[in-house]
Amino acid sequence: MEHETKAAVSLDRRDAIKVMALLPFAVVWDITPPQLERATDLLLDEQMRMAAPPYVPKFFKPSEWQTVRMLADYIIPSDERSGSATDAKVPEYMDFLLADKDASENFKVAMQGGLGWIDFECTERFGKPFVRCTDAQRRQVLDDIAWPAKAKTEHSHGVAFFSQFRDLTASGFFSSAMGWKDVEYRGNVFNPNWNGCPPEANARLGVTPAVMSTRVKPQTR
Repeated sequence: MEHETKAAVSLDRRDAIKVMALLPFAVVWDITPPQLERATDLLLDEQMRMAAPPYVPKFFKPSEWQTVRMLADYIIPSDERSGSATDAKVPEYMDFLLADKDASENFKVAMQGGLGWIDFECTERFGKPFVRCTDAQRRQVLDDIAWPAKAKTEHSHGVAFFSQFRDLTASGFFSSAMGWKDVEYRGNVFNPNWNGCPPEANARLGVTPAVMSTRVKPQTR
């Protein structure tokens, strides 16, 4: 019975289209509510995917855009908790900042210079730019610039670029809806079960709830 139930609500996109087309006959043909709900979700997702044109970067060149997307996903890859940096549209966020009329020229030069450094370093070592290297080759270069304290002096330009790029990737990801969910941020939500700061935390800080009673009370006439 459990297997049959799962099969009944498991629809691919083609099945969803069929179900929605037959919506007026749902009651007659015994199409279940879960099927209809899933079909609606799939169709909406497909419509949004088809309606959204591919993003065209305004600042990055096509070759740079490929590097930016790949590099961002090395910094924040997808896992069981959430999608990757590109899933959260972090590269689009970067492009928006850099294309802004008020963006710093130093910021722009540093970004494009750093992307150029990555490609130059990969070409020097492996005879091809970053995006055409193997995963192991890319990681070899990134490992040399990811930890400033351990990096060689000759990699200082790459270190400075990667540190800035990593910070920008993190700020883009964790300011997105996907990033909020990843850290389980709940926002300004009322918690009726909160009883104040735990006593052990107060003890570490050297304070007590009684500190509130030390405030001078307003005099009444």
